[in-house]
Amino acid sequence: MTRIFTPFLAALLLATAPMAASAAEEKVVYHVNDSANARVALNNVNNHLNAAPDARIVVVTHGKGIDFLLKGAEDANGNPYEIGVQTLKSRGVDFRVCNNTLKSRKLDASDVVEEATVVPSGVAEIGKLQAKEGFVYLKP
Repeated sequence: MTRIFTPFLAALLLATAPMAASAAEEKVVYHVNDSANARVALNNVNNHLNAAPDARIVVVTHGKGIDFLLKGAEDANGNPYEIGVQTLKSRGVDFRVCNNTLKSRKLDASDVVEEATVVPSGVAEIGKLQAKEGFVYLKP
């Protein structure tokens, strides 16, 4: 009896595998370690969500990359980053800031915009998201 069902089960699994893969949640971590790339990163995330509205996106920052998530931060043209961050947050994007960077720069979590979460280590957060939670890595 097992010999009869084994090929049938194998064929069924092969036939349904593409459906299971397409049903998987799209999870992406964007890595920002230089705020000079922040506007590009925010634009990329916005474009990503326009193409894949159900994607789960996390932006992880450390080093100079945290600067655009500090209160009052503006781009080179004097435009505040916070508006774009708020808009993306309302679309489900998570922003994470490295506490090691905050400590090394003598900054406090209260210096970070409220839309962002402080995590112990930016690089460790990226590693965890990739290795344990199945996120794809993108670096704008």
